[in-house]
Parts: sequence; C-alpha cells; structure tokens
Amino acid sequence: MHEVDVIGVRVEMPSNQPIVLLREVAGDRYVPIWIGAVEATAIAFAQQGVVPPRPLTHDLLRDVISSTGNTLTEVRITEMRDGVFYAQLAFESGVEVSARPSDSIALALRTGARIVCAEEVLAEAGLAVPEEQEDEVERFREFLDHVTPEDFEP
Repeated sequence: MHEVDVIGVRVEMPSNQPIVLLREVAGDRYVPIWIGAVEATAIAFAQQGVVPPRPLTHDLLRDVISSTGNTLTEVRITEMRDGVFYAQLAFESGVEVSARPSDSIALALRTGARIVCAEEVLAEAGLAVPEEQEDEVERFREFLDHVTPEDFEP
C-alpha cells in the first residue's frame, strides 16, 4: 500500500462529473476517481474547513465512530474492477468495513486518518506526471484554492 494525499476535487468537462484527485506521497502517480456531487461537496467542505450548522452525513459518521470509542486509522483504496474503485475503512480495533472511496476519503479528511492505495490500483489507474508537467498540477491546485462547494451543485 502507498500513502496518497487528496489534491482536491474538480468538475471534469465535458461530462460535468466531479472527480477527486489523489497523489502518491512517495512517487509521481496521480489517481483520478469519479465521484458524486454530494461526495465532492463533502470532500471540498472538509478541505476548506467548512463547518455546516448541522452535521452532514460524513460529520455524523465521524461523531458516531468517536462516540462509540472507535478510531478510524486508515482508509484503503483496495481495488478497481470494471472501472469501479473499492475501499476499506480500517479501525484501530482491527475491524474493517467495505465502503466507497468517495465516502472513505470524506471521512478520512474529517478524522485525520491516513489514506493508502494498493499498488495494483496505482498501476492500473495511476497517471504518472513527470516533473516538467508539475506546473499544470500547480494550476490545478490554484483552481482548487478558488473553487467552492456550490460549484458542484447541479
């Protein structure tokens, strides 16, 4: 498993479909995962530190986990089958729960859990970005600095 950072979310054109972009911490591969608008908003809220007046679903799940004395230690992007990504929530107790990557990432950002990706997923879906193309990634990061959750609403 390779640790990844969440670069951010954006809307892919022309499909108008949100994606979350992950980057390998100790490497040059990026993994784009197509996600739903609700999950894109949840991830963007967490990255921007937005605290809604009432808990959203991922906030509620974080609070339930914490209230029951559990700790989410790691989110694992485990596989990709037929273009669909799969993930596992790994708890300190040793319990693992199957989950969608988008929900898992939104929860990891709220709990501080580490996010890792299987080598097989990085090999199949990862896109290597050479250093000379890092300026394009920097432009994407600048885009993320100015995007708002409302940009993902239909």
